[in-house]
Amino acid sequence: MARLIGIMCFLMFSNSFFGAKILIPMDAGNQNNHIKAYGIAYWVLQNDIEVEWLLNYRGGSFLMDHYNTIEEELIIRGVSFEKIANVQAQAIKDGISDPEVNQEVVALHKAPKIAVYSPDGKQPWDDAVTLVLTYAEIPYDVVYDSAVISGTLPEYDWLHLHHEDFTGQYGKFYRSYRNAPWYKQQQAEAESTATKLGFSKVSEMKRAVAINIRNYTAGGGFLFTMCSGTDSYDIALASQNTDICDYMFDGDPPSPNAQNELNFDETFAFKDFRIRMNPMEYEFSDIDGTMAHRIPEQNDKFTLFDFSAKWDIVPTMLCQNHTTIVDGFMGQTTDFHKKYIKSNVLIMGENKSLGTAKYIHGEFGKGQWTFYGGHDPEDYRHYVGDPPTDLNLFPNSAGYRLILNNILFPAAKKQPQKT
Repeated sequence: MARLIGIMCFLMFSNSFFGAKILIPMDAGNQNNHIKAYGIAYWVLQNDIEVEWLLNYRGGSFLMDHYNTIEEELIIRGVSFEKIANVQAQAIKDGISDPEVNQEVVALHKAPKIAVYSPDGKQPWDDAVTLVLTYAEIPYDVVYDSAVISGTLPEYDWLHLHHEDFTGQYGKFYRSYRNAPWYKQQQAEAESTATKLGFSKVSEMKRAVAINIRNYTAGGGFLFTMCSGTDSYDIALASQNTDICDYMFDGDPPSPNAQNELNFDETFAFKDFRIRMNPMEYEFSDIDGTMAHRIPEQNDKFTLFDFSAKWDIVPTMLCQNHTTIVDGFMGQTTDFHKKYIKSNVLIMGENKSLGTAKYIHGEFGKGQWTFYGGHDPEDYRHYVGDPPTDLNLFPNSAGYRLILNNILFPAAKKQPQKT
C-alpha cells in the first residue's frame, strides 16, 4: 500500500518542467491573494515537497520546484506566481546570500500538525485564526479541556488558544451577558466538564489546562494566541496558588490577598501587573492597553520591527509582510502596556505613540510562543454577535499575514551555510 501511494504521488507531481521553479511573490501589488499563498505553501509541504521561504525578498516570497499540479492549484486558488528557470532562482539566492543584504533563505520541510484549543460549537468565524485557516485551506484539529488534560498536545507541532478565559471567570462577560442563554449554557458545560475531569471548580480545571499548555511549550511546542487568550493565560499561571474568582464564578469569594499571592516567575510574558477582580468590570488586568486607544480608527496603526534576517531569523520570519505599518484593531485585550512586559520578551510590533506592544514573542524551555493583541485584524471593533469577516474582501490583509507566519514557523529550518 505504501509503495502504491508513493507511485501515485510521483505520478501526480511528475509532470514538471525540467529545470524550472515556481516563485510566489509576496510583495505589495504583485500578489493577488497573500492569504491563500500560505495555504499553497502548506499544501505543497503536505505533499513532501520542500518550500524555500525567501525572507525579506519581495515581502517574504516562496520558492519551490515547478510541477504542473502545483501550477494548476495556484490558478484554482487565485494565487499569483511566476515560473522561472533554475538559473534565475540561483541568482536570486546568490543575491540573498550577500552579507550586506538583509535577506535569508529558510527551508520549510514538513507541514506542521495544527491544533486549535476551542470549545465545541464555535464557528470558524468566532476566532481570527480559525477563520484564516479555513479561508487559506489549512487543516487543523480542535481540542479542548478534556483533550488537554488527557495529554494529547504532544501530538501537535503548533497550538492556538481560542480567545479563551483561563482564569475561570467566563470571559468577564457577567455584567452584560449573565442572563443570556449562551452564557448560561457555556457556564453549565464548563462546570459539567470540570466535574467529569475531577475538579471542584472551573477555575481549577482551567489552571490545570494552562499548566499542561505550559508543559507542552516547554517540551518543544509552538504556542500562539490572541486577544484575551494572552493576558488571561499568564494570569492563570501567576495565580496558581490563590483564588481570584468571585462567588458567581466558582461559588466562593476570592482570596482577600490574591494580588500579593501572584507569582510572576510562572508567567511567559508579563510581570508586576495588577488583576481586576471586580466581576462587573470587563477587564482582566492592567496589562491591556484598550483604554489607551482614544484615537480615530484611521490613525490606529502599529509598526513591525526590522530585524536582521541573517542573525535574528526567528523574529524576521514572524514579521514577514508586504508593509511594516499595519492597521490596528481592538479586542478585549487589544495590546499590552510595555511596562508589564518581561525584559527577556521580544517586542516585534508596537504602537510607539501609545506605549503599547501589539505583537510579542519569547522562548520557554525547548519551545516558543507568540502573543498577538486584538480580536480580528480586519474588524476594528468586533462585538458579540457581529457578522463574520469575509476574507474574500481582504485577501491581502497584512494583519492576517502575521498569524500565518506563525503557522509556517514550525516547518522552518535555516539553510546550512555555504563553504
